[in-house]
Amino acid sequence: MPAEGGDTTGASATGTDLERGVLAALASVIDPEIRKPITELDMVAGVEAGADGRVRVDVRLTIVGCPASDRIERDVRAAAEQVAGPGNADVVLSVMTPAQRQALTERLRGGRAARTNPFGPGTLTRVIAVTSGKGGVGKSTITANLAVALAARGLAVGVVDADVHGYSIPGLLGLVDDRGDAVKPTRVDDMILPPVAHGVKVISIGMFVEAPEGGRASSVAVAWRGPMLHRTLSQFLTDVYFGDLDVLLVDLPPGTGDIAISLGQLLPNAEVVVVTTPQPAAADVAERSGVVARQTGQQVVGVVENMAGLPAPDGSVLELFGAGGGAEVARRLSEGQDEPVPLLASVPLSVALRRGGDDGLPVVAAEPDDPAARAIEQVAAALAARPRSLQGRRLDVSVR
Repeated sequence: MPAEGGDTTGASATGTDLERGVLAALASVIDPEIRKPITELDMVAGVEAGADGRVRVDVRLTIVGCPASDRIERDVRAAAEQVAGPGNADVVLSVMTPAQRQALTERLRGGRAARTNPFGPGTLTRVIAVTSGKGGVGKSTITANLAVALAARGLAVGVVDADVHGYSIPGLLGLVDDRGDAVKPTRVDDMILPPVAHGVKVISIGMFVEAPEGGRASSVAVAWRGPMLHRTLSQFLTDVYFGDLDVLLVDLPPGTGDIAISLGQLLPNAEVVVVTTPQPAAADVAERSGVVARQTGQQVVGVVENMAGLPAPDGSVLELFGAGGGAEVARRLSEGQDEPVPLLASVPLSVALRRGGDDGLPVVAAEPDDPAARAIEQVAAALAARPRSLQGRRLDVSVR
C-alpha cells in the first residue's frame, strides 16, 4: 500500500505492518545536504510491500543529477532491509516536479519570503565574525578549526567564507575535489544547499569560480570592487539554506575594507573575535579591526593569539614571533569598555595544525591532543559558554 509524501498517519490506517515498519525506519534517513529526514521533505513517494515479502520504496530526489543520490539510495535500502530483511528491498529513484520543489523550498524557508536574511536583527543564531588586521596570521585556520570544535560540542554550525579575494575555507575543511578545486553546492531552484564537512555547513566564493579551459578553478583570481563584494556577502546570507543554526561563523578578509563595513550593515548583532600574532608590532594593526567592528555597532568578544611559542623537545619555548601581542590587543580593546575583552587563548605553532590545513583535516578532529587543538578547543568552550547579549535585539513581547 503506497504511503504518499511520508505521511505516516495514512499509512498506519491502511498499510500493512511491513509498510508501516519500513516507513518508520525511513525517518532515520537524513538528506546529507539539507540535513533533515527524507520523510519530512516529501522525498518518500511511496512504500509498497509485495506478497513475497519484498518491499519497494519510491524516493523523489530534489533535482536531476543530485550529487547525494548514491548515498540516499544506499541509506534508504539499508533502512528498509532492517525491517524487510537483507536483499528484500528495492529502491526506485525519481525527481521532484517543479511544484514539489517549490513546496519544499517554501517549507524550508519556514514562511519567510525568498531572499531574506535570516541572521539579521532578532535572529536566534549567534553570529561570530573572525577578523584580523592583516593577512598571514592564520585567521582562516582558526575559523575552520573553531567551527569543527563547536560542531563537535553538538552545536549546529555554519561558515561563510567572506574572504572573497583570498578564500581558503573549502581547502582547510577538505571540501575539494581531486584537482584541489572547491566542491560545488547543490541548487534547488533559487535555493543553494551548502556542502557539509565535519558537521559544518560551508559556503565560499571558491565554490562558484569556474575553471578556465585546461586550468584549475582554485588558481582563478577574484578581482571585485566594493559593490560586488557587498552583493556576494548578501547573497550568501539570503540565498543559501543553512537551516536552523546555533552558530554562524564569518571568516572576514584581513583589514578594514568593504566587507567589514558590509558585515556591520547585514549582520549588526555579530560578535567579533580578533586574531593576531604574538609580535607586539602587530598589535596596532589588529586593534584597528576591532575598532572598525565597534564603529559598525558590533561587539568585540575576544582575542585569539595565533603562532605563539613553539615548544621544544627540552621543554623550552622558542618565541619565533615574539610574545605578548595577544594580551596587548586585548588590553587596548578593553580600554573604555564596560566589559573587558579577554584573551581567549594563545595557539602555539604546530606542525599538526599546518598539516591539517594542507590535508583538509582540521587538527581539532584529526589530532585533538595536539597543543594547538587544545587551545582552539579552549576558545570554543569560552564562546559556547558566553551568555547572549540582548543589546540591540528585538524582543517579540508586548506589555498589556
